[in-house]
Amino acid sequence: MAHLNRIHQVWAEGRTAVNGWIAVPSVLGVEAMAKAGWDALTVDMQHGTADYADLLSILPVIEKSGAAPVVRVPWLDEAAIMRALDAGALGIIAPMIETREDTERLVSTCRYPPDGTRSFGPVRARLAWGDDYASIANQEVLVFAMVETRLAVANLDAILSVPGLSGIYVGPSDLSLSHGFQPGFDRTEPDMLALIADIRARSAARGLRCCLHCGSPVYAARAAAEGMDLVTIGSDARFVEAGAMACINQFRESADNKT
Repeated sequence: MAHLNRIHQVWAEGRTAVNGWIAVPSVLGVEAMAKAGWDALTVDMQHGTADYADLLSILPVIEKSGAAPVVRVPWLDEAAIMRALDAGALGIIAPMIETREDTERLVSTCRYPPDGTRSFGPVRARLAWGDDYASIANQEVLVFAMVETRLAVANLDAILSVPGLSGIYVGPSDLSLSHGFQPGFDRTEPDMLALIADIRARSAARGLRCCLHCGSPVYAARAAAEGMDLVTIGSDARFVEAGAMACINQFRESADNKT
């Protein structure tokens, strides 16, 4: 079947989805990000600076680009999740999921009855995705549980056993912190590489997707080659920072060479 959600389309073609990260709720910034041609763009409402009003401005820009609109909600909170979905998100990433019970709450909140307990009121989602939204939402909306603590790893099999879960989103910074390492993306420690590979393999064995937050395109490409189903690369804020620093460094280097 044809999907509204581009991530589904990419997976049907046997490819890894490439996801961009929106930390700064600027319509112009999101338009600039979308120009790159991401398969998905995720608005970060946990550590980013967007609020609900920003979602209503940003999600239409993402949809227009053809990328799948995804939201990382601030926490496992039913109201926040339902509001993001009603605003038009086709994917939810929930942080700090640690148990089967957490996962059941997450999935149930994202699914209309009889598959869940999501309340009906797609105030903007219906405008974005059509009058038949209620009949397609459960198939189109992706639900990702973030695994980023020791307890989550210990309970991974139970988390993966919850019907309706789309997959796992590995948060390498918090996962590293919980295992005694400094936070950061693009892990190279043998213990962390083995842990991430194990999460990926156990997800695949259950027929679920596994996603990884990365800091560089080279690392993301390697993760994709190793079987990650979705890779996130950087963020708008980090791209601006890196671009500005590169510009100033290049200017100063060129200016110094002329003196």
